[in-house]
Order: sequence, then C-alpha cells, then structure tokens
Amino acid sequence: MNPDDIPIIIGVGQKTERDLDLSIAASPMDLMEQAVNLAAEDAGIEKSLFNTLDVIAVVKSLYPFTKNPPETLAKRIGSLNSLHYETPIGGNMPQYLINRYSEEIANRKIRFALFAGTEAMDTGRRFIKAGQKPNWNELAEEEPRSLVRENPMATNHEKAHGIWPARNVYPLFENALRKSYGNSIPDHQIEIGALFSKFSEVAEKEPFAWFPTKRSAEEIATVSDKNRMVGWPYTKYMNAMNQVNQSAAILLTSVGYAKEMGVPKDRWIYLHGCSDVNEKWHVSNRVNYHSSPAIRRLGERAFNMAGKTVDDMDYFDLYSCFPVAVEMARDELGIRKDDPRSLTVTGGLPYHGGAGSYVINAIVTMTEKLRSNPGTFGLITANGGYLSEHSAGIYSTSPSPFPTDGPVPWQRTDPLVDQKTIDNLKAPPFTNKPEGVGTIETYTVASGRDGAPNLGIVIGRLGELDDPDAPRFIANTPVDTKLLKRMMETDFVGATGTVTHNNDRNLFTPN
Repeated sequence: MNPDDIPIIIGVGQKTERDLDLSIAASPMDLMEQAVNLAAEDAGIEKSLFNTLDVIAVVKSLYPFTKNPPETLAKRIGSLNSLHYETPIGGNMPQYLINRYSEEIANRKIRFALFAGTEAMDTGRRFIKAGQKPNWNELAEEEPRSLVRENPMATNHEKAHGIWPARNVYPLFENALRKSYGNSIPDHQIEIGALFSKFSEVAEKEPFAWFPTKRSAEEIATVSDKNRMVGWPYTKYMNAMNQVNQSAAILLTSVGYAKEMGVPKDRWIYLHGCSDVNEKWHVSNRVNYHSSPAIRRLGERAFNMAGKTVDDMDYFDLYSCFPVAVEMARDELGIRKDDPRSLTVTGGLPYHGGAGSYVINAIVTMTEKLRSNPGTFGLITANGGYLSEHSAGIYSTSPSPFPTDGPVPWQRTDPLVDQKTIDNLKAPPFTNKPEGVGTIETYTVASGRDGAPNLGIVIGRLGELDDPDAPRFIANTPVDTKLLKRMMETDFVGATGTVTHNNDRNLFTPN
C-alpha cells in the first residue's frame, strides 16, 4: 500500500452559540458554515480548496430547517464538483462516515471529504416564544440524496405500547441492567447519578458545552422542581439535551493530498481501528436487555484492526444519550467500573449538549486532545436508535502501523461480516397476542411533563425467564397511579401477572 493513500483527519471545527439577540442569531446553516470554515482554518488551507472536495455528507438534523442542507452547504462554500449526501438521523452516523470514507480514500475512490452537522433548536424555540417563525429555508434544486437506507426504528405494535420515544425505551435496558448487577433501586439510582456527575465535571471545563455546570450524584439522581422524572429511572439531568445551538465539521483526506495542500503534520490524525455493527434491529427481538452483543463485537473488531487493547486507550468518548448507553459500552468493551480514566472528552450529550450530529463534536474534541498529547490514543463510540446502530473509531497522531510494502493495506472489515454474526444470534420467539401468566423481563414507567407517572411499559415472557423458548410479549399496565408509583419503588423484574390481548393492545396486570 502506498503510504500516501492512508486516510487522515486534517481539520476540525465546532461552534456553540448562546443567547444572541434574535436579529443576529445564526440559522442552523449559518452555524454549519461557520464550523466548516473553522475546520479549513484548523487545517491551514485556503477555502478555495473546498472546490476539490469529492464528497460532502451532512448528518440529518433532528428538526429539518431547509430543503437540502448538503446542497446548500456546497453552494455556500463554493464546492462545485462534490457529491452531496444526507445521512439519516442517528448518533452513529458521524463515526460511520469517517469509517466508510476512510476506506474509500484508502482504496483511491475519493481523496477529500467533508462531514458536518448542525442544530439551532434553542434559537428556534426563542423565535416561537417571541411569536415569530424563523425563515431558515434556502432554495434547492432537488431533495437531498440519502447516503444509507433509513429503516423504521419501531414496529407498529411496539409504538402502540409506548416503545417509540427514546425516553421510554432506554429505561427498559437500564432496569434490566440494574437487575443483572444485583443493585437495589436506590443504590442504582445513585450509581448512575455518580456516573453522570463525572460527565458534568468534564463539561464544566469545556468551552463548547451547553451546560458547563458540575452537578453532584445526588443532584442528578434526585427528583426536584428543576429535575423532573422523565422515564423511570431517568431524571431530566440524565437525558440528552438536543435543544442547543451547535455545529461541527471534519475534513478527511489522504496523506498524499494533505501533503499537496500543505497541511502541517501536527494537524494529522490517523484512524487506527474502526467498526460498524448493528444490534438485532427491533427492541422486541433483542437477545436480552442487559447486554449488547453488537458493542462487544464492535470493540473486538476495532481493537484488532488497531493492534491495541482497551488498556492502551488514553481517552474515551462513549456515547451518552442516557446512562445505560455508557454502562453497556463500558461493560462490553471491558472497562472496569472503577477505571480512573474519564469516559467522555466533551461532557456528553446531557451536559455538552447533543445535536443529532453530536459525535462530530466528540471527534473534534478528541482530535484536539490527541494533538495536545502526541502519541496518545482515543476511542470514540457512537450509538443510533435504541442501542441499535453502533460505530467506533480509534484515533491517534501516531501514524497507522499498516505495512506500506506488504500484502495487508489499511483495510476496514466489511460490516456485513460482523452483522451476519449478530443477526444469527437466537432471540426468544415473539407473540403479538399473548394470553395467560406472564413474567416481567424488564419494564419502565413513563411520566408526563409534570413528572407524574402515566404509563407502565412491560416486556415479558409467557413462562420462565430462563426458558429460551418462552414467548416474549410487550404490554402496558393498568393506568393506576398507586401501581405505577409502586413499580418505581419496588423491583418488578421477575414479577408475575396476567396478560390479555384486546384490539392490538396487550394489558399486563401484576399479581
């Protein structure tokens, strides 16, 4: 392999905008353009070189603001010859872009790519509160081209039972994980509060964090006037914050083109290892709810490609939309609970803030950390859907150790190789129409904006939990405030009850 074909990050930029007067506040596209220009400045290249970009890929914003963001961005920065794509919404997408296009650069299919993302939901909300409507749409010739197929995250049956908003779904994994740990409800609440307290400590020192405030474990874990319960056991301070004004951008190229553009070597960041693996797709079809075979496979693949282990990592940024996303990744990657290394470089989605493209911000911040400490290594994990889609990248300023004259080039394993392994894992059979005695496999209690419990969601089995052939079902409990409160105070995992089916809805009544 010609060493000039090795892929590298050469420029990064990010922007956070707070509390500007609405007359001068940036639109989402303004923020994204600013981040892109910062990336060019960071790489030390002229903006005229944007016209040599082969690919522009934009991560879809959580709230659409203009017809075709990648085409509009290309016009704004003068990229006349590039292909433009929009990815689906997904926290894994930024790392997936790095992995996919690093492979294309290594194979000489392209040589220069730009990835960007943005959100200005905070400004949008302020417009609405002021009785105005932002005019952010810009003319485009066509609808954006999708880079990958966007699959529905939930079945109609799952949606009918409340397994749809992420705030209702991630708690299902959290409560199953708590049970597997053997933690009591109060002890586990403080444990996840302490986990995220450490994230808030990092955010306190990060200039781009939306909430640069250190919070104690007790403050995060305890319901209060400012910290309502959202989806038990998650309080507001445990949820990703997407109502931000943030953007980020990354420039990816080959060593050879970086030299041609005159990018200094101290800007170069190498991707040593990478992987992309999805879990068995629908929540009702998972192997279980306390582990992630996909993340385990992801880590094995990325570390093997890099020739490194988890102990070789100096920095981490584990995707942190909710505590269980961090816990699950930590456990499957083999990071001890008492490991002194920080699990975030930004402060995470609840405190740094989580635009749909948050992982671009994480990669930007990781890049800056690694440049400040040459020779160190950092691992990024990224998660989309409901612990569904996973991507990872291992980065360093140290050159990739791949042979330059041997038979093994820089090579990303085809994701389908690992995906086949995950897809072939056995999961319990599922029934839409359960009847009889059921046992709770996991559950949660959702709350309204007033913090009051209003929906019990159960995933259960018709039979014993240790019977692999016992059919799985999903159901709601009766809307009984006393019952819902009791389910938040007493562990119902493993509890039995009666499940009935009526008009496409299932009702589980605990004994």
